[in-house]
Amino acid sequence: MASRESNDDIKPQQFDYFLVLDFEATCSRDEKPDPQEIIEFPVLKVNSRTLETESIFHQYVQPRVHPELTGFCVELTGIIQDMVDGQPHIEDVLKSFHAWMIENGLIDGSTSSVFVTCGDWDLKTMLPSQCQFFNLPMQSYFRQWINIKKPFAEAMGVYPKGMMPMLKMLGVKHQGRHHSGIDDCKNIANILCGLLRRGHVFKVTGTNQ
Repeated sequence: MASRESNDDIKPQQFDYFLVLDFEATCSRDEKPDPQEIIEFPVLKVNSRTLETESIFHQYVQPRVHPELTGFCVELTGIIQDMVDGQPHIEDVLKSFHAWMIENGLIDGSTSSVFVTCGDWDLKTMLPSQCQFFNLPMQSYFRQWINIKKPFAEAMGVYPKGMMPMLKMLGVKHQGRHHSGIDDCKNIANILCGLLRRGHVFKVTGTNQ
């Protein structure tokens, strides 16, 4: 994703890895489903020194309470019914993700990492509400994150309305489909790398204790 040639301006970071995360969830045109359920769970493991994406976790999730996706949801996310039917439910996806974290050496104390999101919704609202509804434990590593909009505002002097304005200001071409979770992760990672190349040092912006 990123070349090593233009990484000379990267300053030492507090974290060895940035875990870029962007959930997609059930939605409808008129009102938010109750409960709203995660249907796509993608995370990119980005090396803070090389800017390389070293590993990807990507899993579609079958919603349990409202298993049928609305036409609006399909239109917005590009996720069709066949992509979630027969997929694991959220509790199994969380277990698989934890196994991925272990496999990638992210929770044994040998490395430091932090999630990076576009906004606070994913880890402040969506995942906690889902875990609460289904009475699932939420791992402590989900309790802090970097909302990429805040470091962008610090580095660029303008608080962005969303992903597209950030890409435009950084001169980075948008990839894939907006509101596809995995494509959004790749674009957020490109914004992250753009700010790293400008010498920005990242710090945690959100917590959920």
